[in-house]
Amino acid sequence: MVNVAVVGYGNVGKYAVGACLDAPDMELVGIVSKRHAGETAANKTIVTEASELPPFDVALLTAYTRLVPDTAAELLARGVSTVDSFDIHGEIPALRKRLDPIAKQGGAVAVIAAGWDPGSDSVVRALMLAMAPQGITYTNFGPGLSMGHSVAAKAIAGVKDALSITIPTGAGVHRRMVYVELEDGYALEQVAAAIKADDYFAHDETHVRPVDSVNALRDVGHGVLVSRKGVAAAADNQLLSYQATMNGPALTAQVMVSAARAAARQEPGCYTMIEIPPVDLLPMSREDAVRALV
Repeated sequence: MVNVAVVGYGNVGKYAVGACLDAPDMELVGIVSKRHAGETAANKTIVTEASELPPFDVALLTAYTRLVPDTAAELLARGVSTVDSFDIHGEIPALRKRLDPIAKQGGAVAVIAAGWDPGSDSVVRALMLAMAPQGITYTNFGPGLSMGHSVAAKAIAGVKDALSITIPTGAGVHRRMVYVELEDGYALEQVAAAIKADDYFAHDETHVRPVDSVNALRDVGHGVLVSRKGVAAAADNQLLSYQATMNGPALTAQVMVSAARAAARQEPGCYTMIEIPPVDLLPMSREDAVRALV
């Protein structure tokens, strides 16, 4: 049995609690959230700090991506394994390099970037590359809500609330439509410039639009199409594709819970999803998995 704590109780955290309760090999020890401290969920009183909980094996870090590095480092140093859905693609190698020695010294495991993208889609891209070593892979997101981008936009000064929609334009290129409720005293031009300068948005075409109510637009649905055209065994024109539509927070939470199971089966260190044997994500023995899936 893997004893799990959920750190953060927003959209992903709430689904993570449910996924833990549904898992046959996991025990939910508790929930950590400063904003919701004192409330009750899943028959647990939400606490302010992880140190207030009974001992646990793995912490699911479901809070804002930019809080992950320091939170993970602190827990790993205490010998507690962590799983996160850190989603700034370009910063993942540096995070892995930072957390790996801390995890090894603490005798713990960190699984980073374990959402659906990066995360399960990363595994799909790796498998496609193995199948067609020469070629080009495109990942097209949406249309749908990007949680990370929405939170990043909301963190900008002058933004009361925000919602970022990802629109695929083809060949892995995306348009970001950001809808914002402005705080009093802030001009749209000022806020839009700050959003476009943030690393979440700086690499894509981004449009910022003012709205009276972000909640009136909110829909957590999302989608992805990963495709690769390439060469397999010297044969051209191999076309591989993977397509999904999903509730973004729910799928992120489920991948994190599966990664927590895998974390309990790895040697100390820091891992991305492509470094973990897929069988370790499953709530069954290797023998049962081979019988069922091969």
